Amino acid sequence: MPHILAIDQGTTSSRAILFDGAMQVVAVAQEELPQHYPASGWVEHDPADIWGTVTRTAHEVIAKAGSPAIAAIGITNQRETVLVWDRATGEPIHRAIVWQDRRTAGMCAELRDAGHEPEITWRTGLLLDPYFSGSKLAWLLDNVEGARARAERGELLFGTVDSFLIWKLTGGRVHATDATNAARTLLYNIRQGRWDADICALLRIPMAMLPEVKDCAAEFGVTEAFGGQIPILGVAGDQQAATLGQACFAPGMLKATYGTGCFALLNTGAELVESRSRLLGTIAYQLDGVPTYALEGSIFIAGAAVQWLRDGLGLIGAAGETQALAESADPGQDVVLVPAFTGLGAPWWNAESRGAIYGLTRASGPAEIARAALESVGYQTRDLLEAMQADWRRDEAVLRVDGGMAASDWAMQFLADILGAPVDRPRMTETTALGAAWLAGMRAGIYPGPEGFAAEWACERQFTPDMDPGLRAARYARWQRAVAATLAV
Repeated sequence: MPHILAIDQGTTSSRAILFDGAMQVVAVAQEELPQHYPASGWVEHDPADIWGTVTRTAHEVIAKAGSPAIAAIGITNQRETVLVWDRATGEPIHRAIVWQDRRTAGMCAELRDAGHEPEITWRTGLLLDPYFSGSKLAWLLDNVEGARARAERGELLFGTVDSFLIWKLTGGRVHATDATNAARTLLYNIRQGRWDADICALLRIPMAMLPEVKDCAAEFGVTEAFGGQIPILGVAGDQQAATLGQACFAPGMLKATYGTGCFALLNTGAELVESRSRLLGTIAYQLDGVPTYALEGSIFIAGAAVQWLRDGLGLIGAAGETQALAESADPGQDVVLVPAFTGLGAPWWNAESRGAIYGLTRASGPAEIARAALESVGYQTRDLLEAMQADWRRDEAVLRVDGGMAASDWAMQFLADILGAPVDRPRMTETTALGAAWLAGMRAGIYPGPEGFAAEWACERQFTPDMDPGLRAARYARWQRAVAATLAV
C-alpha cells in the first residue's frame, strides 16, 4: 500500500506524520524547535534547527512504520516566517525571523502614515502589520551587512519555511512556494495571482529573490533525502492545510483551529471579500490554477489562557483539569475574563490592550476563573463569526473545530451555546497534516478529489446549542461591555 509523508513544520516543533492509502495515520514523530529572543519583541529560529528537526522526524517516522514505500510528500508550515539564503551555497544570511516578531512595527507605522495601507490591503488582502513577511524581508536587506547589494546582484533567495525546505530537499534545484504561503507575504497580489512589482518597489525588494508560485497540489521537485526519489506534490500554509483537512470546500464552511491562539478561516469561494471589520482576505487554497478565497480572523489567546491558569496563577497542574473546574463553578457568578495579554486580535486589532477580569466577588475562586478562561474563547470566536457574517452578508456557516482545546467537551459545548449554532469536531484530529497529505496524495492519484474527500470526512461529535436565547444574548452583551471597558483603559 502506498504511503504519504506529511511534513508539518510549526512554530514550536517539527512533526512528521505518515498516512496510508486510506488517509489513516500510521506513525508520528515530533521534535521541539528551539526559540530565540534576541531583543524585546523579537522572535527568531535557527534555519539549521528547522532543517535538522524536519529531517530527523521524517527519518524517525519512516523507521517507525518499517520503511514503507512513500509515493509523495506534502509540506505544511508556519506561515509568514522569513528566511534568506545564498543562491550558490544555501547558507542563510541570518536566523529566520518568525511571524510573531514585532521588530518592524515602526516601519509599518511609517507606511501607514504615508497612506499606503488601503492600496496594499486591496492588492494583498492583508493589513500593514509586522505579522506578515514583507517588512521582515525589507529589514533583513537593510540590516544585514551587504545583503541589499547581494540581493540586487541576484545572489540571495527569499522564502517562507516551505520554500526553504523545498530548496533543501531538492538539493537547491527548486525555488518555489504555493499560493497560500505567497498570499501571506504582503508581496503577492491575490487578485492577479502574481508578485506585486509596485509593493516590492515600495519595500525595495528585488523580485529576483522571490520563489515561483505554484498551486497547492503541484510538482515541487524530487527529493532523495529519505531514500529513493520521492516527489513533493503538496504544499500549504498550516491554517490553510487545516482548512483542507477539515474538507471545508464549500463557500460558507468555517474552520477554527484552537492552539495557543485561534485561527478561523471562512471559505468565500470565488469571491474575494473586502472586509470592513479589519479581517484578512486570503487564499484558502488554489487547485488547477483557480484560487478559492477566504476571510481569516485571528484570536491571540485561546489555549494560552489555560496555560496562564497553570503557569501564571498556579490554579491547575495540567490543562486537562480546567474542564472539571469549570463544571464546578458557581452558576450564579458572572465572572468575565478578557484575555488581552498581548493585545486583542480581530476584529479589534488593538495591540495596546491588556487583560482584565470583571465581576469578581469574595466568593469567586479558581473554578469561576477557569470557567471564564474557557468561555473567553467562545466569546472571541463569536466576535470573529459576527464580523465575518457582516463582511460576507450571509448568515449560514458550518463550523468545524480542531486543535488542542477542541478536545474539551465543555469548551466546545459553550462555543455552540454562545454561537447558537452547531459545532462539528472531526474524527481525524491530525487535520493540518492531513490537509498537506491529501494535497500530495490527490496529486499522486492515490487520494480522492475534493468531492470524494468531503464525502469521507467524518464527524466524531456534533455539539448543538442548548442555551436559552435570552440568556445567550445577555451573556454576550456582558462580554461586549467587558471588551469595551478593556479597550477604554
